[in-house]
Amino acid sequence: MIIGVIKEVKTEEYRVGAPPLAAGVLAQAGHKVLVEAGAGLGSGFSDDEYSRAGATIVKTAKEVWEKAEMIYHVKEPIASEYPFLRKGLVLWTYLHLAAAKELTLTLMEKGVTSVAFETVELDDGSTPCLDPMSEVAGKLATQVGAQYLGKMYKGMGKLVGGVTGVLPAKVVVLGGGIVGTNAAKVALGMGASVVLLDINIKRLRYLNETLHGDFKTLVSNPASVAEATRDADLVVGAVLVKGARAPIVLTKAMVKNMKSGSVIVDVAVDQGGCVETTHATTHDNPVYSVDGVIHYGVANMPGMVPQTSTVALSNATLPYALKMANMGVIEAMRSDSALAKGMNVYDGKVTNKFVAEALNLDYTPFQP
Repeated sequence: MIIGVIKEVKTEEYRVGAPPLAAGVLAQAGHKVLVEAGAGLGSGFSDDEYSRAGATIVKTAKEVWEKAEMIYHVKEPIASEYPFLRKGLVLWTYLHLAAAKELTLTLMEKGVTSVAFETVELDDGSTPCLDPMSEVAGKLATQVGAQYLGKMYKGMGKLVGGVTGVLPAKVVVLGGGIVGTNAAKVALGMGASVVLLDINIKRLRYLNETLHGDFKTLVSNPASVAEATRDADLVVGAVLVKGARAPIVLTKAMVKNMKSGSVIVDVAVDQGGCVETTHATTHDNPVYSVDGVIHYGVANMPGMVPQTSTVALSNATLPYALKMANMGVIEAMRSDSALAKGMNVYDGKVTNKFVAEALNLDYTPFQP
């Protein structure tokens, strides 16, 4: 198979789909790997490293798109890349289609075989290609939130961990999955007072037993969210419904009742956001204010630390890429039910029911 690795074009996105090590594994398996010149520079990988690994350096993204049978991407295609999409092309990347109707319709119209990292799902319900970036984003969420509490960023001027004789910040985490757990870990490590809310009591019990420090849990419902966030200094939105649009947990009215200069980091923004007042932002213009509350809505947070993120992501996605390249996409999915769940659009049809429901489109089950 001819596999293409292109430079990401989203604003301030420095990750790359496959680092040289991954390109080398694919090349050693007998596949041709085309890498756009400079694709890995943002993550610290030179063209020479790719060449030594067995990849072929190609001057333009256009040439990679046109020659490749599978594009090994990181983020969903943006409008400037739509002309390169074509029938039969395999797109292996994050898609987050439940919040992207225009892209979904384009993938359907073009007949792209669209396999999404985030909906690959093992029998135990875990999402192996999403989890590494959830871990990165969760840790970054607290780090970024602590920064924007600084007065120079129009925050309230509060140190997350406090100091002797001064109380620490109150950090509220909405969701106890991988994002929320890692956000809480970092906040506790910084000395914050942390309250985590989730609808799963079993998960809350587990977190109560494993996380230590000034840590409390609450069952999530409108009343408990409103009460917990009213005096919060930092709120991390970490709600996930696999493949679907994130539910609104923190409403506009609740945000209005929060303290002026407090900060919201909505990690769920790539799935539409779990905060009603959230909209997607970019690394070069990451925040805005609503009712005096600072909102951070960058949809590709792990792009801030591309070297860590690229390697972590490749560790998870490479085995599936190799399987599809070796066996062909359909045969690979017949042999791997987890990978089959990654198919979001196939032969012009939406094959993920959560995407179809979110976008009010017809759903056609994928049967490899």
